[in-house]
Amino acid sequence: MSVEQSEIIDLLSFDKKSGDVVLTISDHIDWQDSAEHQRILQAQLNTYLAFVEGGQLLVEKPEARGRRITFAVVFKFRPDRDGRAFLERAAEVIRLAGFAFTWEVFALSYDNKSDMNTFRSCKVRFSATSQESWSG
Repeated sequence: MSVEQSEIIDLLSFDKKSGDVVLTISDHIDWQDSAEHQRILQAQLNTYLAFVEGGQLLVEKPEARGRRITFAVVFKFRPDRDGRAFLERAAEVIRLAGFAFTWEVFALSYDNKSDMNTFRSCKVRFSATSQESWSG
């Protein structure tokens, strides 16, 4: 599964330490076409938001009721400047919807070797709710 399959939830897990529900997007795409990458990622994030806000999460995993929900993106390639700006906007929208958002670069690749400080996490946690879909 991958970010290009926007109708599929890549990974749903429960954090053993915090108890959070973590919905993870696995993103293997490079950032050569940043605008297209952002469009693909936005479609996937909208699918994840709809899965949670539409109640499907609780149908699939009733034990998720009452737990904090975190959307996580794990990248193979370090986002470019426009990609990072997109992620900041996404974090704000997801925060306003009442969820947490994190992202990180998982693997060093040719794109990441020049910057060994590539692991980044942008965590945002609030408790508001929203039924609106995000359009970045």
